[in-house]
Amino acid sequence: MEFHLGHSGLPCPCLKDIHEWEDLEEPTCELSSDYSAIPELPFLHAKECTTVIDKSGVHSLLIRYCKCPNAASPDRQLFAMGMFPASFSRPKSAFTFSVLDSFLLDNLECGTSAMNYYSKLRRMTSSTFPHLVPDRYRELMRVGRQWHQLKLLKWNGFAHERRLPDPGELALFCPTCPQPGINAPQPAERDSNHPDWIYARSLVMDGNFKAEHLHPTRPEDEVWLTDGRCFMVTREQYKMHLAGAKENAHMSECNNHRAVNQANASRHKLEATGIGGCACARHGCFVPHSIVDFQKGERHMNMDYALCHALSHNTDGLSRALTFYDVNCQYNKYLRRRVNDSSHLSIPAGMEIVPGIGLWHVHGHQDKCYVRYASTFITGAARIDGEIMETLWAPLNIISPSARGMSTPHRQECLDYQMNDSNFMKMIRMSGFLCRKYREAVKGVSESMTAFEKLNETADSAMVEAWVEQDREAQLHRSTDPSAMDIFDVQLQKAPTRKQQELALLSSRTGNGGGHAKCGAATWIASGITIEELQISLLIDIQRLGKHSTETQRLEIVRRRTKLQSRIDEFTTTAVNHFGEDFDLDDDIRDLEVEFIDDSEGEGDVFTESDHDSDHVPQCNFFRPEKVVIPLPSNIGTKRCTELGVIHLVGQEVALREGQANDTLQAIRVLLADKAVLFRTTVRPAKSQAKSTRAWTQVHSVERVIRQQTMIYSKCRAQLGNLQAHNLLEKYLRMERSHLKATAAVADPNARGQRNSTLPWFWSLDVQGDSGTVYRVHWLRTKALRDRWSEELLLVGHEMGWTVQFFLHKARSWLSRITHNGDPLPEGHKCYAIRQAHMYHDLAEHARASFLKANPKFTINA
Repeated sequence: MEFHLGHSGLPCPCLKDIHEWEDLEEPTCELSSDYSAIPELPFLHAKECTTVIDKSGVHSLLIRYCKCPNAASPDRQLFAMGMFPASFSRPKSAFTFSVLDSFLLDNLECGTSAMNYYSKLRRMTSSTFPHLVPDRYRELMRVGRQWHQLKLLKWNGFAHERRLPDPGELALFCPTCPQPGINAPQPAERDSNHPDWIYARSLVMDGNFKAEHLHPTRPEDEVWLTDGRCFMVTREQYKMHLAGAKENAHMSECNNHRAVNQANASRHKLEATGIGGCACARHGCFVPHSIVDFQKGERHMNMDYALCHALSHNTDGLSRALTFYDVNCQYNKYLRRRVNDSSHLSIPAGMEIVPGIGLWHVHGHQDKCYVRYASTFITGAARIDGEIMETLWAPLNIISPSARGMSTPHRQECLDYQMNDSNFMKMIRMSGFLCRKYREAVKGVSESMTAFEKLNETADSAMVEAWVEQDREAQLHRSTDPSAMDIFDVQLQKAPTRKQQELALLSSRTGNGGGHAKCGAATWIASGITIEELQISLLIDIQRLGKHSTETQRLEIVRRRTKLQSRIDEFTTTAVNHFGEDFDLDDDIRDLEVEFIDDSEGEGDVFTESDHDSDHVPQCNFFRPEKVVIPLPSNIGTKRCTELGVIHLVGQEVALREGQANDTLQAIRVLLADKAVLFRTTVRPAKSQAKSTRAWTQVHSVERVIRQQTMIYSKCRAQLGNLQAHNLLEKYLRMERSHLKATAAVADPNARGQRNSTLPWFWSLDVQGDSGTVYRVHWLRTKALRDRWSEELLLVGHEMGWTVQFFLHKARSWLSRITHNGDPLPEGHKCYAIRQAHMYHDLAEHARASFLKANPKFTINA
């Protein structure tokens, strides 16, 4: 096939040696063993042919260029025909514009590499002999890079201007973030009624260790086309910053996140161990000229450079920036010092930086970091999670393997193009996104306001005034002292254990100069409580034996009974020393009663020891120390203790019983957590009968210990009742079978999705302090939730107006390019500028109509 250029498909008059075609009869060839008789395909590899690569395949065409004196050069003639030549002097290969657009779209949407795409074209050309199709893979990579560059220059209006783009000028930024002079007013033009936090830049910082890059094989041959003009920073200036920066390793006051940030740090074959950068935290648009390469993991010096450039992009007129970073509790401490020590870093004058941590990462920190850095408690943060950067890395990770071995400039351009497309897709879908956010904000404001008003009605007005002042002071000092936010958290203090109570009693008696008998009373009562626990343990084991116990089991029971009886005899002998000479062992002592609470699946919740007769055990009718009632103040009663003049023993036992209750409840909490973990990690994953049996054996073993601790707690609570400790009975409630269920909230109370889960009363019991503290924290957190939703509703309304203003600004900018310095441009340039202006005007009209549908009160100046 023959093509003529320059004369509407007709041959050029200046061509003299045009090949005259004539029809010939096709030769008839008979197949034989001589394969050389098969004719060659004409012109397939002829010197006169030009290889043209199109979406339909690879073609060899005879292209006749115009030879007129005023004719354009061959490469320009190919451009006029919609073909991109592989070389500009004597082109022998050309790519149609449609195949280049198709390749770029496949690369963006499917992550298709140049090799895979050209391999597809070769197979489309010849399914039988694709390897015989001319190989133009390297040419496709080179022309694809040039096509990238031309597209970016055209989209950003540099075909209409005679200057080179500045850093970041070939990148598209978020249309919804406030940019004074573009879509938001300057400070002097703003409404004084608007809060200052409205005009703030919200940024999220993060690293991506999938975007590795190998050392280039021939760095001297690398050609840079858009170095620093899009999202990746300028290479040489970044190198100068790294050469002069020092990474000071400060002792971390939070959990150690260094292992995560140092991923790939020891990979010596890598020129870049990953990339890091910034994006707008509310809408997920990459910030131009703020993406950096990592050399030895994610270091502060890398992220400092990215953050400083992100803070300087279209922020003239903004005085506040909210930054989210997964290690911000440590990173932000010395940020200003590092910036001041570097000649390559700067933060806009008067810019206040408010640090935050994403709501997913903050749960990996210490508990104090939640109230200090979570967006829930930051004024002006509205409803934001600070984790949107994770979703932006996912599309880049698709092309990262193919970019790993590219040349350094090619890799940078490939990543830039992907990020620019990500921002473009965010831009054209922004109206729908904001409408959805507005509807959510309206619902959230209503629900949070109702919840807060109900809570506020029950609070004392004086306390509310004090809490409001505390909230205001905390927000005021948050930037200089993050610990001021601790008012949003309950300060936990462990309840005292039985040993701590015993030590306290002994210390107080010793300090008061009490006698030896009085001084040892606490230890004596503690030993009696231990005997009761041994009795309960023995009762449970006897109950488990059943009627068909072995001789070894029965012998073990007898031995334990003998040891228990010895301890009881020793305890009883000492009782006279503490109760006085008037005490008689034959005094009326209550019978021993123990409640059995079964947490396993079965019928019945509570039954007593009397329901389990142990007469089938030999000698049980004559020798049963597990049922002996020992002389404790709780067993003889407070009235008798008053008559004996030992009422002080009642107070000591009450203190020790409180410690016993705390110990048993803590043991129950730990055991229930273990049981929940066993279900999640052992029972549910068991795929065979043997594994399932072993798993359930572990669960039943834990359940037996839970049952024992529950019976001890029930006995302890009954004794507190005998001691007339009614105030403690209001704190230590009755244990029910339903309280002993293991749930996911027990295994991981901080896990997402558990905010509506409720746990039994004893999970929140181990806190000392007045109820006002808990109520204050609940009130402050409810108020914070209401405030964030109110901020969200107000901020989304402004963002709608900023989005429309951004599109209108872009439309005006393109209309201004119709002329260059007052001189008219070529018709093609004018048509393209008008088309772009129409596109942005249509986006503005579509956004305005969508916003009015979601919010009938919407105005463009909102």
